[in-house]
Amino acid sequence: MWAGSVKIGSLVTMTTTENRALARDWPDAPTSPEGWIGRAGEVAQILAVDAVARDRGREAPFAEVQLLKDAGLVTLLGPVEHGGAGQDWPTALHVIRRVAAADGSIGQLLGYHLLWFWAARLVGTKEQIEAVEEAATTNKWFFGGAVNPRDNDVSVTDEGDTLVFDGKKTFSTGSRVSDVTVLEGALTGSDAHVFAIVPSTIDGLAFNDDWDNIGQRQTESGSVEIDHVRVDWSDAAGFVDKQFQPRVYNTLNVPTIQLIFVNFYLGIARGALEEAASYTKENTRAWLHSTVDTAVDEPYIIDIYGDLTAKLWAVEALADAVALEAKKIHDDAWNVTAEQRGDHEVRVAAVKARATEVSLEITSTVFEALGARATASKYGFDRFWRNVRTHTLHDPVAYKRREVGRWVLTGELPEPTWYS
Repeated sequence: MWAGSVKIGSLVTMTTTENRALARDWPDAPTSPEGWIGRAGEVAQILAVDAVARDRGREAPFAEVQLLKDAGLVTLLGPVEHGGAGQDWPTALHVIRRVAAADGSIGQLLGYHLLWFWAARLVGTKEQIEAVEEAATTNKWFFGGAVNPRDNDVSVTDEGDTLVFDGKKTFSTGSRVSDVTVLEGALTGSDAHVFAIVPSTIDGLAFNDDWDNIGQRQTESGSVEIDHVRVDWSDAAGFVDKQFQPRVYNTLNVPTIQLIFVNFYLGIARGALEEAASYTKENTRAWLHSTVDTAVDEPYIIDIYGDLTAKLWAVEALADAVALEAKKIHDDAWNVTAEQRGDHEVRVAAVKARATEVSLEITSTVFEALGARATASKYGFDRFWRNVRTHTLHDPVAYKRREVGRWVLTGELPEPTWYS
């Protein structure tokens, strides 16, 4: 997959000279899940310092991506023998959640990167998996992806020993800050889809820098033009002699990315709740008609924080349980059955629905415990709601609830699609 297309020397190293505040010397890499989650917490503390200012700006997050590299988070799932952390998905999801609490955009970037880092395992042959993971881990590649499934407007043409990608994708998360980009397109004359990794600087790949949405502003998710980008047939993920080698695990990209969504939603919600609580303790005043002197003794404020915290804890617990269920599937990737996959997708759909609703509720309701002064733009409390509101529109949550409802009433398992 891809090692043939991705020539090491052609990649641009994403260093930064503009933002030295993010540079630091990291100690030896952690050796336990708890250590890596703690490392993510340190990264989050750094990101939190200027999160509000960066949300207002239009700068591409080169420095923030370099921070993720320097801290070892981009190779969290990489093989230990190649310098990676060798961690599993439950740990990775906790790391995403921790980073997103400080900065939802960077949490999303990290989550998408880890999915595309894993894409070789999802789709590739065993030889491709080994080649990609060695190269990606050793060189600390940061992945972007031009794989918006609703835009079926990239064609892939067979030209003998090579394939040629042409078209456009409306969204391409990671774009300019990535080292490599995962391309996807429909193979002309068939119903097959082809994935391949190319350098993000390759000729014919043009990122349009047109991401200008209300939330997740630093995810570099704008459109991309793909003009005659050529790759070797040997780099087509999962293809042998031009024939795709199907297995059930190929379809785990959807529940895996949906769990990533769940965890950066929950991270953003936790960030909103924790930052709001700090503000309430320090700045919010009791209401003038209250019988108490401080906001922390105000009954309705106490109720708000108690209610929202209980809801967050409940969804976090469900998310952790579903992540452990996913680990069993990832650990036995070559033998997973359609029934196992379907049962897992139902659970993912359930936690996705609940995380969507709770994160929107938390990021909106905290304002009731903050007071009018907290709406000043300098505090940036609106960014939490804008971030989850923007991304939770990725796919309609009603269809997730339908998956669960159909399973309850009829035992029907979701058919693998681009969104289920």
